[in-house]
Amino acid sequence: MSRSKLSDLLVEEVTEYEYIRETYGKTLVELGSIYPELVVLDSDLTVSTKTNLFGKKFPDRFFTMGVSEQDMMATAAGFALYGKIPFASTFAVFATGRAWEHIRQSIAFPNLNVKIVATHAGVTVGEDGATHQALEDIALMRVLPNMTVIVPADAVETEAVIRTIIDRKGPTYVRLARAKFPTIFKKSYKFEVGKAPILREGKHVAIFASGIMVSEALNAAKLLEKEGIGASVANVSTIKPIDVQTIVELARMTGAVVTAEDHNVVGGLGGAVSEVLSEECPTPIKRIGIRDRYGTSGDGLKLLEYFGLKAKNIVQAVYELLEFNSNSKSVGLL
Repeated sequence: MSRSKLSDLLVEEVTEYEYIRETYGKTLVELGSIYPELVVLDSDLTVSTKTNLFGKKFPDRFFTMGVSEQDMMATAAGFALYGKIPFASTFAVFATGRAWEHIRQSIAFPNLNVKIVATHAGVTVGEDGATHQALEDIALMRVLPNMTVIVPADAVETEAVIRTIIDRKGPTYVRLARAKFPTIFKKSYKFEVGKAPILREGKHVAIFASGIMVSEALNAAKLLEKEGIGASVANVSTIKPIDVQTIVELARMTGAVVTAEDHNVVGGLGGAVSEVLSEECPTPIKRIGIRDRYGTSGDGLKLLEYFGLKAKNIVQAVYELLEFNSNSKSVGLL
């Protein structure tokens, strides 16, 4: 298991908050000069997804498909068949929901080298409301064979992810949120597909988090430390293929697991970790996320509070889990 030290990966104090979709757009521009086979597609949301930055620099390799996400995916598949590296972008609810069948038949099934980078995922879409808050997209993508699913934790990891997947063959789904994320990683942070780096170590509970919830998990660990509770925190940015080894080893070490995600707990990170534990290391688990319901309209960051996606909610889950374990041990169940 990777034993990265806190100081090796994380900034000492969070001082920056960045739009990770803007990092995505800027990274595409940088890669466009290096990879002549890179083409970018979008479905009428180029300003919001920030792919317009690539379009301004490389108009001959930029394709806007109108409100036709299905056609965008099929066109991306065609580009891949001719050796191009297509990045297709739109809001997550449209990229995965409206175009799912085309992704399945034209991209995932033939295992084509198409990168789907979706923005505006999760409840931080905010005022756009439930119709635009994709809370099922991870589930829709990770069920597809051949598909890699990645949820970066901040702008630094987003850039590292985009630079990594352009050299990695196969269909890939990258999930980005709308709101500004706290920048938690140092510029030297290295991303590796399928690895869940351990950001903190503690012996009482393991917290597995993805996306914007990684910073909340780190804040929760600090609060727990003040109460004498040691929490391990792992950044599970690769939901598929998931890092089975790290999940199992932290579960065995702590005997208690909490997952944290800005997604439905059904089919997302919590579901994926539960699948691993049920087969490899049955462990009591609490899942922090959207409790099988749709979102609602409101300020994006306030919705994190409304849906119980804050550090204090993770702390509460840890307390409940440790109390459960204590009671179970007292009656001989653990």
